[in-house]
Amino acid sequence: MDVIVLGAAAGGGFPQWNCHSPASRRARAGDTAARPRTQASIVVSGDGQRWHLFNASPDLRRQLELTSALHPTHGRRSTPIASVVLTGGDVDVIAGLLTLREREPFALHATTAVHAILTANPIFDVLADGIVDRHTVMLGQPIALDDTLTATLFAVPGKVPLYMEDGDRMQPILVDDTTVGAEISDGTHRVLFIPGCAAMTDDLRARIDGADLLFFDATLWDDDEMIHAGLGAKTGRRMGHMSMAGAGGSIASLADLTIGRRIALHINNSNPVLLDDSPERTEAEAAKWIIAEDGLRFTL
Repeated sequence: MDVIVLGAAAGGGFPQWNCHSPASRRARAGDTAARPRTQASIVVSGDGQRWHLFNASPDLRRQLELTSALHPTHGRRSTPIASVVLTGGDVDVIAGLLTLREREPFALHATTAVHAILTANPIFDVLADGIVDRHTVMLGQPIALDDTLTATLFAVPGKVPLYMEDGDRMQPILVDDTTVGAEISDGTHRVLFIPGCAAMTDDLRARIDGADLLFFDATLWDDDEMIHAGLGAKTGRRMGHMSMAGAGGSIASLADLTIGRRIALHINNSNPVLLDDSPERTEAEAAKWIIAEDGLRFTL
């Protein structure tokens, strides 16, 4: 099984278009210790020919062009992308579907809640019926992506997408088909893709334990880092993301589990782990975390 990181950053990418922070300035200046990243997505293949896209970020067209494995291979028009699997309804998860509107067939897998979001917005009708097969995935039930890979969606603590929030108050944390993770298997290996997670639970820890490859939410290092950096007024909890650091953070919460490789993904432009020379990067790597960047590839 091959896995390619198309994008490693959270919504807005790194550097974010309107961000003038020191880290973003370093990235724009070409500092090799502050490499730019597009918005989070991976592709997975069991045979090197058919690829399955997990989340369609707004940066998808650029990601496709930069990934030779996803280039057309025959005829006037074609694509190796056999399916798209969505883990939520946020803009940075679904906007890239509009890039795939050129009447190219593929399967679109999502939960009932996410399909409802797409159906409610007529712009996604460009994914024409009869061309794109929309499949509703039930939580906990494996689906065959092809004859080499299966995917299972499972509930992860999260909240509704930003554009569906009810006011500025703290939104309820939901554990249903609104925010999900994906477990990809070739019958021997397990890859877990969890780009958004509001809190750790015993059930989630049990599912993660023993994974060969884990991609996990690394939006923020500290819960209030955006406030202290002057980049926003929301904490990580308010945005529906647990932090990496601290007693309740992902590093500590997963430290005692058996995981082949643990990859920090969906990294906000405020998170100092984006900088190779930061103390936070050193701490994360000492805890055996790999900080994802675009183009990173794994073979299991």
